Amino acid sequence: MTLRRSTRLTATLGALATALCLVSAGNGQSPTPDVVVVNGRVFTADRSRPYAEALAIRGDRIVAVGTSADVESLGGAGTTRVDAGGRLVIPGINDSHYHLRIEPRAFALPFTSRDPGWDEVKVAVTAATTQAPKGTLIRGETGAALLDDTRVTRAALDAIAPEHPVILSTWTGHSEFLNTAAFRLLGVKDDEPDPVGGRYVRASDGTLGGLVLGFARFRLARRLSELAPDDKALDDTRRFLDQAVRYGITSVQLMSIPPSAPRALALFEKAATPIRVRMIRFLLTDHRGRLATEGRHLRPSPGSLVMVSGTKWVIDGTPVERSAAMREPYLDRPGTSGSAYLPDAEIPTILRESLQNDDQLLVHVVGDRTIQTVLNAMDATGGRAVWATRRVRFEHADSLMPDLIPRAKALGVIVVQNPTHLGLNLKQWGPERAPQNQPMRALLDAGIPLAIGSDGPNNPYLNIMLAATYRGKPADALTREQAVTAYTLTAAYAEFAEKDKGSLEPGKLADLAVLSQDIFRVPTQELPKTVSVLTMVGGRVVYDAKVRSLQPFDRRDGPMTAAGP
Repeated sequence: MTLRRSTRLTATLGALATALCLVSAGNGQSPTPDVVVVNGRVFTADRSRPYAEALAIRGDRIVAVGTSADVESLGGAGTTRVDAGGRLVIPGINDSHYHLRIEPRAFALPFTSRDPGWDEVKVAVTAATTQAPKGTLIRGETGAALLDDTRVTRAALDAIAPEHPVILSTWTGHSEFLNTAAFRLLGVKDDEPDPVGGRYVRASDGTLGGLVLGFARFRLARRLSELAPDDKALDDTRRFLDQAVRYGITSVQLMSIPPSAPRALALFEKAATPIRVRMIRFLLTDHRGRLATEGRHLRPSPGSLVMVSGTKWVIDGTPVERSAAMREPYLDRPGTSGSAYLPDAEIPTILRESLQNDDQLLVHVVGDRTIQTVLNAMDATGGRAVWATRRVRFEHADSLMPDLIPRAKALGVIVVQNPTHLGLNLKQWGPERAPQNQPMRALLDAGIPLAIGSDGPNNPYLNIMLAATYRGKPADALTREQAVTAYTLTAAYAEFAEKDKGSLEPGKLADLAVLSQDIFRVPTQELPKTVSVLTMVGGRVVYDAKVRSLQPFDRRDGPMTAAGP
């Protein structure tokens, strides 16, 4: 069954089930709900009725939304009453772009700056070698400073850490430095061929120089993840799930990197995931070409809360490595405009594969030349008539410039943006492009669906704050309501699931979060402190901070009242 047809069938069956449960057999009366949530400020994300006070749940779906009095009148002896205590209730957060970090145990370098230079790195690595037993993996996250420093090499790392594997990854995820012990740990020899779209930077004698870029880095991230023992991997998965429910995240759309899709699926099964997981195939390359069939054997619905759909290709890189392909040179590198990872000729083939497999296509595109190339290929493979309903996703789409926005709109493109990326690397873009780069509200104004994904860290309220303030470009910021909608209803639309979730409406799944504070009213700087005090997935409580009571109804005398204090 195709993705779109199966989604429509699910929505139809859900609506039918809801209609059937509203009228009980024989007496024509509406059956009592299993749960009512009352005395809340409910943000529904439904344009026709954005706010309400209460909702009723039967089974895994919402059956009524309205005032507390109206919803309470539906309850009966078997109904659980949840008093929200005036708190804000929102649809469950749907993180539409996330990577589950699974790695072996390592000594984490305690850098004091976000973008440490070589001098700070040397001190930290040297100290780590005296604290960690020989052979212990040493890991650190760095930024652009090391990439621009010719002193950072495999030999330089070997000199300070000859007996410890050292991996220094940029926060972009597109590059890293390794020493000899790290290459050995990952099974990389000096004659390792470059994969398509990636590169092992070489020293003058042809040996590995230490820097790894693009698809070469993605391959090593997968290899490193495979070295994580099962107990560590399961602990990491459970830690993510625990954090997710505490934030009110009820769905996550997971890119299968670093861990492969099969391993990640096995981990979620063992961890008994309480949230909905969509596994998206993140495909790699080798020296011969794209590995387009990887994960194709996976079942589309391996569990009641888990599905597998969508294929992601990384077409270009990032401005940090100057690997986002631009139409004009980078300001700080006049002779460099970047080059895409995958050849232009591959893009129509990727599009045709998406059509043949009836599988949603997600493309990492950052540079405006890359975006233009993909749009050209979409026009060449059927244009609007073929693509307008396929919901091709542009992940990041930082340089979706004004002249390209109408084309993206016409082709039905969805943009998934990560607010933690906003405002970064503006010096590379230059003063003319920077004001147009990384559009947010401009996309909504043009009618392009905009979803939000964290890309890590996964605090949704940090991302809502960043989207609603947009440092350096406040005119392009979202309202808080728009940001929450991008994180819920549009995120569901981005996976063909808007008929089932993303808003709090009758007939939809009862995925919701009762928040610790009203994110539409608190001061901006307070937003990242928000957590969920009650998270429900399909009407089932998956996290409860015990700040309010769940009470059974008592209908013995007169009007319905809540039993207990």
